[in-house]
Amino acid sequence: MGERLQKYLASAGVASRRASEKLIEAGRVTVNGTVATLGMSVEEGDRVLLDGKPVAADQKRIVILFYNPRGVICSSSDPEGRRTVQDFFTEIPERLYNIGRLDLNSEGLLLMTNDGELCNKMTHPKFKVEKTYYAVCDGKLTAGQQAQLVNGVMLEDGMTAPARINYTTTNQKGDTGLSITIHEGRNRQIRRMLEAVGHRTLRLKREGYGPLTLGDLKSGQWRYLTDREIDSLLKAAKE
Repeated sequence: MGERLQKYLASAGVASRRASEKLIEAGRVTVNGTVATLGMSVEEGDRVLLDGKPVAADQKRIVILFYNPRGVICSSSDPEGRRTVQDFFTEIPERLYNIGRLDLNSEGLLLMTNDGELCNKMTHPKFKVEKTYYAVCDGKLTAGQQAQLVNGVMLEDGMTAPARINYTTTNQKGDTGLSITIHEGRNRQIRRMLEAVGHRTLRLKREGYGPLTLGDLKSGQWRYLTDREIDSLLKAAKE
């Protein structure tokens, strides 16, 4: 008796069953050279490919901590031919997904994994994983504006959850540097929060994700997470 293809893909860490069904419906999965259809079963020895890359049900879970450089697209491909995160991992045979994303003008900590279920869990809104950023904004960020950021500001998609400002500094130009921690993952959230209190973001770098930090990594460098680090990351994903 074979195994349903979407269950096989989920067991392989490709994605959740529902997301795997969408991959099948999009024609991105083949079995023994034939484009798969929803409801298809696979047997031991069948050759399953996703976007032309082999899928193995017993593959080892990989989680990578990557210092994503500014100007790199957090996507598997780019129609404009710009550099993507996948370009840094061409020698790794497993298919990797980025957990969340950084916008084109931001840099810093990005997690990559071949575990689709882990990716879904870490990015689901109900799991409040803290993310810490270092931002530089134009001008002086007043005490009142800091309080607004901490208590929540109204954006076009609703009020932000409370944030934590760890420290602020002022450079010679009079611009403000700040370390800010949030647990939401809205698109361009830090930039929009600063804009809401009257400031333009000049630089944005993600320095922490849950219990993880960039450490000594330089821009473009990466390393594998240890099993202990993966466990601590999962513990940080609390509802």
